[in-house]
Amino acid sequence: MTTQNFNNRFVERRLRRGTQTMRELRDELRITSEQLAFIEGEAHEKEMRAMVAETADAALEHHEAQRTLETIHKYHQHLLSS
Repeated sequence: MTTQNFNNRFVERRLRRGTQTMRELRDELRITSEQLAFIEGEAHEKEMRAMVAETADAALEHHEAQRTLETIHKYHQHLLSS
């Protein structure tokens, strides 16, 4: 095997891995985008419930929903920057 053949195989292998990684990241981004949209709706609904109910339980649910939303949003941003 010549050096050129070795280099070509190495580059091809790296390109295949890179392509696979990009495919996986696109899938992960698609799924995370769907989750983000759903969780945003849930957080908004719990915010409305907390304002109407004015109970500690409703406020806690809203707080937890906001934390979950912030976490998934950060992960979504991470995927966008990858």
